[in-house]
Amino acid sequence: MHKDQIISKLIEEKIITISPDKPFTYASGMLSPIYTDLRLTVSYPELRDMIASDLANLIAKEFPETTIIGGVATAGIPHAAWIADKLHLPIIYVRPKPKDHGKGRQIEGRFNKNDKIVLIDDLITTGGSVLNAVKATEKDGGNVIGVSSIFTYYLPDAKENFTKSGVKYAPLLSYPELLKKENESGHISSKQYDVLKTWHEDPWAWGKKFEK
Repeated sequence: MHKDQIISKLIEEKIITISPDKPFTYASGMLSPIYTDLRLTVSYPELRDMIASDLANLIAKEFPETTIIGGVATAGIPHAAWIADKLHLPIIYVRPKPKDHGKGRQIEGRFNKNDKIVLIDDLITTGGSVLNAVKATEKDGGNVIGVSSIFTYYLPDAKENFTKSGVKYAPLLSYPELLKKENESGHISSKQYDVLKTWHEDPWAWGKKFEK
């Protein structure tokens, strides 16, 4: 596994940005002192290959019965393609909503009810978008046996959402691992470390201090 190398590269290439005083706003409306732009990973061949190799190994271990890899649009699609290639499996991908033209498909690629699908996204914050993709796939007759991603913040919202859905989730990297590496590398100050740790414990409460 290349976990330490991957995290170091994410820090080195500023794919991870820290801004405690001017927080970022996530799609969920949550405010955060950290932003992880994993879409940038596609521009680094060595990094994306390490990610694909480690995720392929993780899926083979956690979901050995997998017959199809699914990419969640848009950021999950390239990684799903590289993982599927390493595992020699077919790939499908899931749009946020059905097309408004042609056959109106939300899912591209072929699968049947006997297939066992693992969906790939780049990042899990609350889990909302990937779990919507799970619902869409199952509505279309697919059998999703699990979800994986490059990174997860491991927030309470995500834990609750995945527990409620009953979908197994196996990420490659987690926020606690990232925070530990950031602290050990000296990339962040002790004050920044405390902010990042406090945010993770209760992100919605942390964001309230920025409300006007």
